[in-house]
Order: sequence, then C-alpha cells, then structure tokens
Amino acid sequence: MPSSKTADRFRLRPAAPADAAEIVAMVRELALFEREPLSSVKVTEADILRDCFGEPRRCEVLLVEREGRVGGFALYFHNYSTWMGRAGLYLEDLFVRDWARGSGVGRLLMAGLARIAAERGCPRLDLWVLHWNPARAFYEKLGMIDMADWRPYRLEAGGIAALAKEAGDGSWHQGP
Repeated sequence: MPSSKTADRFRLRPAAPADAAEIVAMVRELALFEREPLSSVKVTEADILRDCFGEPRRCEVLLVEREGRVGGFALYFHNYSTWMGRAGLYLEDLFVRDWARGSGVGRLLMAGLARIAAERGCPRLDLWVLHWNPARAFYEKLGMIDMADWRPYRLEAGGIAALAKEAGDGSWHQGP
C-alpha cells in the first residue's frame, strides 16, 4: 500500500483532454526506457484525444502528479474473459519518470488501477512486462503472477489486411 507520505506528496487523478501532450511525451520517454527508437512511436495528441476522451472511449489514463508536475501514467482498457464471463482491466503501459522513481508512484498507480477494477467488478488486472525489465520484481511483490505458460502473439497491419480479405466484403459487419 502506498505510504501516507506518498499519498501526501503525490496526487492520483484521471487524465483530462488537456493532458494529451503530456501523455504523448511520456509514451516517448517509455520508448527510450524500453530501448526502442523514437521513430517507433506513432501516437499523436489527436490519437489520445480520440481514443481516451472520444466516443467510443477505447482506453483510459491515470496520472500521478506533484505540485502540477506529472510523475507517471498508467494507460488501461477493459478486456473480457469468456471463461469468467466478466470484463477485466488490461494495463497497456505504466511509466514513472526518473525523478519520481522510488517514491511510491508506481505503487500508487497500481493501487488506483486496483481500486477501479474493484469498483467495476473486474476479477483480473492483466499486463505484459519485458523479460529484462526490473519492474518484474515490483509486480511480483504486488502479488501478480508471471504467466510464463502463455505466449504472446501478434498480427500486424499487413497480416491483418491479408487475412481480412478472406472474410469477404464485410457487408455482414455491424460495429463501430
């Protein structure tokens, strides 16, 4: 649990549209931390405004700040477990800036996500973490389980387009 000192010094809050530029900046900082080239970050302020604050709302963001200075963020969205018949939360990214690391900010963000999951009746909170990331120990201390038996798979744009052609003209599709 975050110490009362952390809670006194830092404020947890949902992001607002005015935070879009700050969120994009932290995504870029996260890419550098994860040893990725900045050219791999495609997200724009317009993307954040559309997907975090538009309709339909595709994701949400929690921020932690101190004296108006943002120290970290968590971007999350609902997933769904067919086995449990319930929506869960999926944490796409959690990032804490250098100046705020070691101060309980990451734990405060995770506590905020846990509160949201509990309030919404979500039985699970899922995330992925890079195998070399020292945050793995942090997540395990929180009680998270390494799902090593599960392997991630991804289909990217070219593969999506090629496979989508097999579905026909799409006249049956009813969705956003």
